[in-house]
Amino acid sequence: MRRRDRPLDPLKSSDLEWFALRYVERYATTRGKLGDYLRRKIRERGWSGEEQPDVAALAQRMADLGYVNDRAFAESKAGAMGRRGLGARRVTQALRFDGIEGEDAEAVRPILEENTAASVIAFARRKSIGPYARALADRPLQEKQVAAMVRAGHAPHLARVIVRMAPGEDAEALLASD
Repeated sequence: MRRRDRPLDPLKSSDLEWFALRYVERYATTRGKLGDYLRRKIRERGWSGEEQPDVAALAQRMADLGYVNDRAFAESKAGAMGRRGLGARRVTQALRFDGIEGEDAEAVRPILEENTAASVIAFARRKSIGPYARALADRPLQEKQVAAMVRAGHAPHLARVIVRMAPGEDAEALLASD
């Protein structure tokens, strides 16, 4: 790419709308992430209008048009993170970082609670922990595995149960009984 000799012109209202449309066209996003992106563009290029633009209103307009759906984004991301083995706490933090709050965040909570056992098993399977390990881990390794599971967003008591299981033991049956 060739670099321009002169700086780019400051943004105007139509440019900001174009950037918003291009962003929602390319990425699944939230109103919060779209607003952050547009504010960054204004910071990089400057603004040519007299008043600062209402970025939140533009993001809301994109949501009203159906280009942005915070709840669908939250459900999709929570499901994907759960399938990767991440726990409810970690998923909630990621959603908060993406700008999902209030009733959209509350709507995802039952999905997270329902998939707790499946996500902890997916994490254990992926990392070869507990019933998915080749051999029973010694005490220091078990503590490291518990710490990894807690960092992944799982409850400490659930992580300890999984880590202390013998290789080959049925984790799904044990967790179903809890």
